[in-house]
Amino acid sequence: MGKKNSKLRADEVEELTKRTYFCEEEIKQWYKGFMKDCPDGRLTLEGFKKIYKQFFPFGDPSKFATFVFNVFDENKDGFIEFHEFLQALSVTSRGNVDEKLQWAFRLYDLDHDGYITREELLDIVDAIYKMVGNMVKLPEEENTPEKRVNKIFEVMDQNHDNRLTYDEFLEGSKKDPTIIQALTLYDTSNSGSMTS
Repeated sequence: MGKKNSKLRADEVEELTKRTYFCEEEIKQWYKGFMKDCPDGRLTLEGFKKIYKQFFPFGDPSKFATFVFNVFDENKDGFIEFHEFLQALSVTSRGNVDEKLQWAFRLYDLDHDGYITREELLDIVDAIYKMVGNMVKLPEEENTPEKRVNKIFEVMDQNHDNRLTYDEFLEGSKKDPTIIQALTLYDTSNSGSMTS
């Protein structure tokens, strides 16, 4: 976003209203909170982990936060700038189901090859289980990351090749609503003081 100012330029606000589900006033509020937390206009991975730790104090969210950070950081420069933060927040908090599933697929596809492998999904599910710690009581058939991944693959892996295409993921998510419900874990709209 160029030079870091204390205010967004009118053209930046206009562009963000077109690219997100936020109105001008909301964008200005988010920007104010973002700059309060990140005076240089860039959120680091460590700062992002601290935000997640506030909301998951009984678990270890660092691994999951790293995965989410990598999706937010669209230009892969190692920081989340405000426009990246707001665009991801817009999808995760206000996007339609298809947008949220597309975002989730990007999260799960760790190597960005267009498939979610069993190993990638296990890595993510393991990170989620570590993050929530003992806060959630899971049913016996899902009480380990391995069991959860096996269940997901049973539902989604149509051709049994141990990897999910986007279409398989989309179709399977319609059969298993917990996938969509789990997306609320990525909703950082209540995170940290960035809400001020």
